[in-house]
Amino acid sequence: MQPSNSGDVSYDDPWYDALASGWGESADVRVPSARREQNAVAAADVYLEVQRSAAFQEVRSRYRRFVVPAVAVFLAWYVAYVVTATTAPGLMARPVAGAVNLGMLAGLGQFLTTFLLTWAYTRHARLRRDRAALQLRWDTQELARGRGGAS
Repeated sequence: MQPSNSGDVSYDDPWYDALASGWGESADVRVPSARREQNAVAAADVYLEVQRSAAFQEVRSRYRRFVVPAVAVFLAWYVAYVVTATTAPGLMARPVAGAVNLGMLAGLGQFLTTFLLTWAYTRHARLRRDRAALQLRWDTQELARGRGGAS
């Protein structure tokens, strides 16, 4: 926390949400309305500028290139499982090994694909997006500080 010229308290991190945190902060922190409006306009300009930047568009593009196909494949697999279970119960009841049948294996396959998709998503994020997104966040903070958005 840094005290400002007017004696009000503000935070360095533009992503800080005082209402959501609620831990150990006093409830009487006030920012004058004129300053609040000026900071909101400056922050809005910064975030619009960042949103239009090539770096932000690249991070969003990398996200979409993974998520859209992954969701489509997973939903198709899930719908195929449900439709097969309801329309072909004889196929799903076919024994595979002892008391284990094809339906049980397909149901466990749903769990397995969920875990595999989660692993693939975190790996993709770590290798292809996290570094760029973190750099974008730091650049955004610097822009906000420069324009008085997070003084």
